[in-house]
Amino acid sequence: MFDHILITGGAGFAGSSLAIALRHRFPATRVTAFDNLYRRGSELNLPALAAEGVAFVHGDVRSPEDLRALRDAPSLIIECSAEPSAQAGYGGSPEALIRTNLDGCFHCLEYARTVRADFLFLSTSRVYPVAALNALAFREEATRFVLEDAQRTAGASAEGIGESFPLEGARSLYGMTKLAAELMIAEYADAYGMRTVIDRCGLIAGPRQMGKSDQGVVALWVAAHYFRRPLRYIGFGGQGKQVRDVLHIGDLCDLITGQVERFDLYAGGLFNAGGGVGRSASLVELTAICEEVTGNRIAIGSEPATRPADLRIYATDHRRLTAAGGWRPRRDVRTAAADIFQWIRREETSLRPLLGQ
Repeated sequence: MFDHILITGGAGFAGSSLAIALRHRFPATRVTAFDNLYRRGSELNLPALAAEGVAFVHGDVRSPEDLRALRDAPSLIIECSAEPSAQAGYGGSPEALIRTNLDGCFHCLEYARTVRADFLFLSTSRVYPVAALNALAFREEATRFVLEDAQRTAGASAEGIGESFPLEGARSLYGMTKLAAELMIAEYADAYGMRTVIDRCGLIAGPRQMGKSDQGVVALWVAAHYFRRPLRYIGFGGQGKQVRDVLHIGDLCDLITGQVERFDLYAGGLFNAGGGVGRSASLVELTAICEEVTGNRIAIGSEPATRPADLRIYATDHRRLTAAGGWRPRRDVRTAAADIFQWIRREETSLRPLLGQ
């Protein structure tokens, strides 16, 4: 078992949730959250980390000196730091995106190599090419688009997208940085005998997520309903029928703690991690869930034009991951929305400036 786990991006949504879950599961293990607090709202997670006995270090993965300055070397690094927006870099320079997601991963890998730490990387479903995903056979139903079971592309079916889906083609600047990081991890593992795990996570949702128009759509939708802010259905005709599966943060924590506990079982693996078709929703369906959970209705506009890197349908085929260790998601989209609602209601005063504008 690992005696010290370092989580980069450890004050963010996923990182802080994982840090707390790991402390609960392995109370004898030291857990350190490493974060530059760049993202607004991450500072609100520091009291919860401290209360659970998670050490916090203010540092930046873009600076290898910050990593080398850590007093105690970890035996496992969980790389959660990222600029997570699929819209990042469009209309401007991608430098900040690349420095955070690609250079940052390189610095973490180098640090792991020098201290002989194992490495677990939170990648993304956005590594799959946009045009190929949007060219899949689908049908239109009353409230959503649905993937057909018969597909000409490997790795695609009514179950969603599997790891064998082809990687040729453009995927977004964000997706490029994560795929490039995956390739770098594979080379480090081969060259230096490092033990690594890569999880390609779908759309994650839950409390502590600072939802924006280009990331964290479930949190964005719940917050807009709670604070009565207008929204828009963007792209694919502006009907709100585009679909994503949802991975509740609690299910992600269950997955990662299980991988940490049985690292030998997962080492060398690359897995799609997501809620799957059974835990998916279109924007129209998410609106109905938010109305039910919050009791509020809001104005929702329509913008038919599709943005770069937007997807008609994405659902995770997680059967490889389930076969590897038995993990499967247990919480549905309504549970994610209800948990976010309860969090916003508890923390309304501090969250209003961040989510209520």
